[in-house]
Amino acid sequence: MCSLRDAATDFDKQNVLAYGVSLDDVASIAAFAKDQHLSFPLLSDADGSVAKKFGVLTMMKSTLYAKRITFVIDDKGVVRLVDEKVDLANHGKDLLAAIQKLRAG
Repeated sequence: MCSLRDAATDFDKQNVLAYGVSLDDVASIAAFAKDQHLSFPLLSDADGSVAKKFGVLTMMKSTLYAKRITFVIDDKGVVRLVDEKVDLANHGKDLLAAIQKLRAG
């Protein structure tokens, strides 16, 4: 999330909206967003319904969690990219480069 935060200005310049989705409850997400100074919305999927629909909900040691996967969705709602190998340190820059490549055709 921090690398996305750090790329926020570049996302704005490219007219890209970023959202994070978590299985955590709203209060936990709000505290995390405030602590990390995130400038984009984090959405709560506490019941896991969105994660399940996107195929990222999984079980580990009797606990449900959502895999760290990024989906690039265009303005028509079409999934254009699925990044299953998120490099946490560079994800913001990597994502911007991928979006620019998609736009270039």
